[in-house]
Amino acid sequence: MKFIDTHTHIYLEQFDNDRTIAIENAQKNSIEKMLVPDIDITHRQKMLDVCSQNRDFCLPMLGIHPTSVKEDYKNELNLLKIALEKQTPIAIGECGLDYYWDKTFVEQQTEVFIEHLYLAQHYKLPLVIHSRKSLNEIIRLLKQYKHLNVNGVFHCFPGNTIEAEEVMNLGFLLGIGGVVTYKNSTMAEVVKYAPIDCILLETDAPYLPPVPYRGQRNESAYIPVIAKKIAEIKTMSLEEVADATTNNAKRLFNL
Repeated sequence: MKFIDTHTHIYLEQFDNDRTIAIENAQKNSIEKMLVPDIDITHRQKMLDVCSQNRDFCLPMLGIHPTSVKEDYKNELNLLKIALEKQTPIAIGECGLDYYWDKTFVEQQTEVFIEHLYLAQHYKLPLVIHSRKSLNEIIRLLKQYKHLNVNGVFHCFPGNTIEAEEVMNLGFLLGIGGVVTYKNSTMAEVVKYAPIDCILLETDAPYLPPVPYRGQRNESAYIPVIAKKIAEIKTMSLEEVADATTNNAKRLFNL
C-alpha cells in the first residue's frame, strides 16, 4: 500500500531543523513520493535543491503563488519562464488567485494566472491551482480559456458539491487534505459526492494538519490519516483509497 502526497512545502523553514527526519517519517508511513509546489523566486532555488537532494522522491513544480504577485510581477514571470527553460517540473504551480489576504493586486493576479494557463498548455503540464476565496472566479476563467485544453488539480479544494461538479467537468481533480478531518468541515460532503477517481491526497505541509495533530506542524507522514478519513466517508477500504489516489496522481502528473 503506497500513498503520494501531492502538495507539500517540505523546503520551508519549518523543516530546516529536521527535514531529513520528516522525509524518512514519510517513507516509513508508506509515502511513495512527495510533490513539491513552487512559491516564487525567493523560495525557488531552495525548493529545487531539496528536490535535487531527494531525487525521484521529492518532485518539483514551477509557478508563482498568487500572494507573491506584487508590483514586480512581470519580473517574477520572466524569472519563472527562465526556470521553465532550464528545469523539468512535473506541474505548473502553485498558481491561482487569493482574495483572502489582500485584494490590492487582483488584476495582476488574474494576468499572472492566465499566463500560467498558457505555460501549462505550452509545456503540456498539469496546473496546481490555489483558489482561496476565489473559486468561482477561477472556474469562470477556466471556462473562458477552455480552448487551451489544460487540466490539473484544485489544491486544498475549498468548495461545495456543486462547485466540485463544475471543477470535475472541466477535467480537474480535487486535492483533499487535513481539512476533511475537521469537525465543522463541509469537505465530508464533497468527498462523499466525488468519485474516488477525482480525488488526490495532499497535506499542504507544514500547514493544515489533520486531527489529531491540529496545532502542530503538518507533514507528509500524516497522509494515511487523511486517507483513512476518506475511506470512512466513502465506505471503502484504506487500501482502495491508497490505490485509487496514487493511480490518480501518477496519471495526472505523468509519474
